[in-house]
Amino acid sequence: MSVSREESILIVDDDELNRAILANIFRSAYHIIEAEDGQAGLSDIQAHADSLSAVLLDVVMPKVNGIQVLRQMHLLGLTEKIPVFLITADAGSATMREAYALGVMDVILKPVIPYMVQRRVNSVVELFRARRKLSAEVERQRDQLLIQAQQLAEMGMGMVESLSTAIEFRSDESGEHVRRIHDITCHLLHTTPLGEGLAEDQIKLIGLGAITHDVGKISIPDAILNKPGRLTPEEYELMKTHTIKGAELLSRIPQMREHCAYRYAYDIALHHHERWDGGGYPHHLVGDEIPIWTQIVSLADVYDALVSKRCYKDALAANTAVDMILNGQCGVFNPRLLECFRKTEPVLRRFYQPAKGV
Repeated sequence: MSVSREESILIVDDDELNRAILANIFRSAYHIIEAEDGQAGLSDIQAHADSLSAVLLDVVMPKVNGIQVLRQMHLLGLTEKIPVFLITADAGSATMREAYALGVMDVILKPVIPYMVQRRVNSVVELFRARRKLSAEVERQRDQLLIQAQQLAEMGMGMVESLSTAIEFRSDESGEHVRRIHDITCHLLHTTPLGEGLAEDQIKLIGLGAITHDVGKISIPDAILNKPGRLTPEEYELMKTHTIKGAELLSRIPQMREHCAYRYAYDIALHHHERWDGGGYPHHLVGDEIPIWTQIVSLADVYDALVSKRCYKDALAANTAVDMILNGQCGVFNPRLLECFRKTEPVLRRFYQPAKGV
């Protein structure tokens, strides 16, 4: 058996002759550490736990006996990592039963027979080494699979983000709309009571979901999407379908469905035109039936549309936009959301360039 000289065997025995006999058996293959009582043995085990290939442990010793050492190792979970061999002249059933219950690998009776001890110890050490190698390989493969899954999810999310931005360009907009919706949503969740109870990771995922809010507009014809005037009732009904189409599109992207942001993205795409009084679409949700993150994206979308130049309108001044939203001219919003928006809106203006008319 090939053994690294860096691997060690700890011999814990109060009898110097017994230690010498055991050390002589394994010295050619292992670095030998000796302890003359259980207390010293425990110290050596804790100091060399990462390099110990085995512990050869006498039972009857002063201060701390072998069973007490074994109990402490078991308590620390070390018997799962380091094979322990009990070296004893006491083959009493009680000692044997407790030793095996505590995780000892084998009980070797004194006087020891060198070739038998060597064979039994080396076989178990090789088994533990193979198990550690297998565990390390499984862990490596698991990490690799997690990395690959994360890469696929990020690729899927990146594709959707790129698609969302492309749709904004298709709508004759700057492409910054989706980024501003992301920033406004995250800002309101971070700095107002609206984000209470949400972890930082959740807010990041909601921000990602906000980016995809209008992805369903890819299904809307250019003639309607970029129409400079008011839409006809028929055109408006078709425009409203972008919510359902967006949710359907997200649900058909495997990498997106597996992404942690999917539940937020799906709900935001489907329900960001719902209103607090049930006057929105497509499902006429009322009040808190609309998740708070979707309510925030909805308000951010309206605010951004008002203060930005579009093919069908010029940009409005921020004060005008705020008055319209607070006065209910853009639909009914959650009063608590409106109050938080009113207080933080001056900060939101920093997300816009002066050329936007803010």
